[in-house]
Amino acid sequence: MEQFQSAREDAKKNIKLADHMITITYPLIKDSKLLLAVMENLFLAYTNAMNSILYYDRLFKRIPAFPDTFECKLRMFRQKCMLKHNLSKNFANEIQEIKEIMEEHRKSPVEFSRKDKFVICSDNYNMRSLSPGDIRRYIEKAKLFIQAMDNIVGKNDRLFR
Repeated sequence: MEQFQSAREDAKKNIKLADHMITITYPLIKDSKLLLAVMENLFLAYTNAMNSILYYDRLFKRIPAFPDTFECKLRMFRQKCMLKHNLSKNFANEIQEIKEIMEEHRKSPVEFSRKDKFVICSDNYNMRSLSPGDIRRYIEKAKLFIQAMDNIVGKNDRLFR
């Protein structure tokens, strides 16, 4: 299995898991900390989908080699892949926004639950809240991105069987 194919399968698995967690598990448990686990799976889904497109284009020598860091991959994706595959710039902005949320979570000194929201505070107490509705919107956008990725990398599936 090629690298882009395994990244594609991982992206599909992560988005299914995030969707299941927000639609089935969260209503049963009602724990706002579960929203962070959903965001983590959502971030992994976006990252794996982006990696799948990058590895696919690299395999066909459409883009040069790139370092294996998130920032370099996102830059290459924005500069080369989005234009070539006619993808919306909103996808890259969503990836960046979710990355920032995950970074804020890792660096935050204070986090707490309030009603059905999870609040992340920074050092200077700038707050960002995550609600189930926000995460559902992120998931719907991620599903569109994964569908677009699947259409792109699935064009030449018959070559890799």
